[in-house]
Amino acid sequence: MSKSYAIAVIEGDGIGPEVVREGLRVLERVAAIEGFQAKPTRFPFGANHYLATQEVLPDPAFEEIRGHDAILLGAIGDPRIPVGHLEFGIIARLRFGLDLYVNLRPVKLYAEHLCPLKDKTPEDVDMVFVRENTEDVYTGLGGIFKKGTADEVAIQEMIFTRKGTERVIRYAFDLARKRGKQKKLLMIDKANAIRAMDLWTRTFEEVGADYPDIARDHAYIDAACMWMVKNPEWFDVAVVANMFGDIITDLGAMVQGGMGAAASGNIHPGQVSMFEPIHGSAPKYAGKNVSSPVATIAAVQMMLDYVGETRAASRIDATLGELLRTKQIPSLTTGALATDATGDLVCAALEKTAVPA
Repeated sequence: MSKSYAIAVIEGDGIGPEVVREGLRVLERVAAIEGFQAKPTRFPFGANHYLATQEVLPDPAFEEIRGHDAILLGAIGDPRIPVGHLEFGIIARLRFGLDLYVNLRPVKLYAEHLCPLKDKTPEDVDMVFVRENTEDVYTGLGGIFKKGTADEVAIQEMIFTRKGTERVIRYAFDLARKRGKQKKLLMIDKANAIRAMDLWTRTFEEVGADYPDIARDHAYIDAACMWMVKNPEWFDVAVVANMFGDIITDLGAMVQGGMGAAASGNIHPGQVSMFEPIHGSAPKYAGKNVSSPVATIAAVQMMLDYVGETRAASRIDATLGELLRTKQIPSLTTGALATDATGDLVCAALEKTAVPA
């Protein structure tokens, strides 16, 4: 009997429903090829649902989502809703409520012509960032006092714990070992200026003693950003705190060809985890069938790899690579190829793609 996976789907706002539609088409096609089942359950949460019901993500729905094998998220954000209201109520609630402590961000260049860096090839741009996902300034500890007055004060606390720091660093060491590429882990912090990050520096060294086969390197965040532009080939696996990870991974997305290429996983190993394209909801393009679904398809690839369908994941990865290298998908910019036409190309090419036995 074939395996079956329950997938919670939140299409969200703006272009979310369009790109998710194509991601689910690819999921259905690759499942048929590889002999498993994927059963999506759609949840309506996002701006339209909120405006109609005043619900963001109610407790019963959260518990129902928790019972799935994985979550596929489109995009959240709508100019009709105050900034952050839906983002915190849906994305942050899932990240914190499900304790998705790893934000996994591959930076992989599929085709040389997509890279804005001179003379860099796919061999030079193949790295993974492990961003801590549940601490730092994103916990929301702080507030605003005397708002709107001349005496206004705004405070946001940066929080690190030994447990949170150690578990994400250990995950990154394990990933560097599993990838087996350069077998190197770079730890990125700013401990020279933010002394609380000495916890990261010490924990990295202590945990690293358990991984003698993995070379260790260290960089401050400003230097790491410079090196990524100058020498992306130096990077293999990097581990970084939440806020700096948010910044450097978007730089990585541009190195790999733009937001239309980049996907992420919000992961708690062994538990339900969430996968999404990293681009925003782009409401001005909603309903126009012009947005690239490649990042969402890449998120489906990550999701399948996570649940153990590695052949299916490899098939999607190789298919995207071939279509982008040969310029059948000419670029990842808006309007370069229709959203549904991109999905058609990927679905048609999947069966022809050779994957290891």
